[in-house]
Amino acid sequence: MQISHHTFNITHDMKTALLVCDHVHPEFQKDHGDYPAMFGNLFPDLDMASHYVCDGDFPKLEEYDAYVISGSKYSVYNNIPWIEELRDFTRSAYHSNKKVLGVCFGHQMIGEALGGKVEKSEMGYLIGVHEFEILKREKWMEPARSNYNMLMLCQDQITQLPPNSKVLARSSHCPVSMLSMGDHILGIQGHPEFSKEYNQAVFESRKKLIGIEKIEKAIQSFKNEPDTALLREYLMNFLNR
Repeated sequence: MQISHHTFNITHDMKTALLVCDHVHPEFQKDHGDYPAMFGNLFPDLDMASHYVCDGDFPKLEEYDAYVISGSKYSVYNNIPWIEELRDFTRSAYHSNKKVLGVCFGHQMIGEALGGKVEKSEMGYLIGVHEFEILKREKWMEPARSNYNMLMLCQDQITQLPPNSKVLARSSHCPVSMLSMGDHILGIQGHPEFSKEYNQAVFESRKKLIGIEKIEKAIQSFKNEPDTALLREYLMNFLNR
């Protein structure tokens, strides 16, 4: 994975937790690590404590200043006890002005928990490298760009926006790629923490669900580099302001 060599100075003693919503399948862990390793690679300057909420390990809300919610093979509308608890936790974090960054499933959790709606997309699975148009640029979106490439692996999407939210980026296949609420909630539909190799390993393991034609197109998309360094900078700027 290509990441920036820029070093961030954390402006205060910001305590951050990664809320882990799934386990990387054991067959992939040797080569790619579990989610804490992936996010540690994406955010090497950020000291994050990991809580496997998918196993029922929830922190107390007041323990941390900021929360990063990971991706997951599950859907945010599943009636599973830990997912229901995470919905409540996300609402509490929002109302307590805690900083929340949601990634893929985490992005969808922000939408579902805070009054929007998440459903399986008519587009089906989105996999490989996709390009997104930036619609609105926040102060933390430096350096300024009009678009970015990102690795995708999802079939659910936000189909109805939560109240008081802004769409910051979109594509024709993903109308809500980046979403903010106030200055403390940010969701991104995609996987800046993934490598191309891990992305491919997962979608090739789902050939029957996804289909060969879509997989071949995704592999062709790898000629385009994901803007990992840019997205890392944006997300760190958001967390660090």
